[in-house]
Amino acid sequence: MAITELFFLGAGVGVLSGFFGVGGGTLLVPLLLMLGYDTKTAIGISVVQMVFSSFYGSYLNHKKGTLQTKIVLTIAIGGFVGAFFSGYVAAFVPSRVLEVLFFLFVLFALSRLFFKTKLHTHPRHVASWVLFLIGTLIGFFSMLIGVGGSIMLVPILVGFLHVELKEATSAGLFFVMFSSLSGLISHALSGHIDYFSGIIVGVASLFGVYLGIHLKHKAPAELSRRLLLFFYLCVIIYLAYRILFMK
Repeated sequence: MAITELFFLGAGVGVLSGFFGVGGGTLLVPLLLMLGYDTKTAIGISVVQMVFSSFYGSYLNHKKGTLQTKIVLTIAIGGFVGAFFSGYVAAFVPSRVLEVLFFLFVLFALSRLFFKTKLHTHPRHVASWVLFLIGTLIGFFSMLIGVGGSIMLVPILVGFLHVELKEATSAGLFFVMFSSLSGLISHALSGHIDYFSGIIVGVASLFGVYLGIHLKHKAPAELSRRLLLFFYLCVIIYLAYRILFMK
């Protein structure tokens, strides 16, 4: 694939990563598959991109004051642990089973965002071991299918822990820092990373992340919520198509 195409692909994914607080793998992996990359290489490139976008995006969110690490730090550490062990289990779990489980989880996560009507001014207090367990499970499960995990974490933060949406998307990207770094180590040891393509896409995503975070802070909260719902719906439609029609 040409360098120019990889650059624009990375920039586009970066915009969505910064705005929605996702690592980018949810979009990048299927796009790379459609462009002819094999699954393991696509996941490896996605992991590299997630490291770039999540570190830079978290730095920008911290500067803008929306990154609150008090709750998510424990979750993120759990995500690092879970993501590290996911590579050893992936070989024993059929891909179709993972896709169906992921589809069901996203449906549940979307329902928590869609039907949440009560606004909360303070986050819910939860025991540290519960937060660590949540992070471990998300990190483990997300890296099995090559995504950062924020697509699962953000609805939990908003729906169950009562975190404000913009802070939740910032926390989601912070979580991806840990899960993607752990995933990078795991995939590097397995020799599944195309470093040349991954670095080009990753560097390009930095420009997109900057624009995406800028747009997120300019957008009204209700618009951000509606766009996030639309984003999740697109993910669900793609997963349903992949499960039903792709072998």
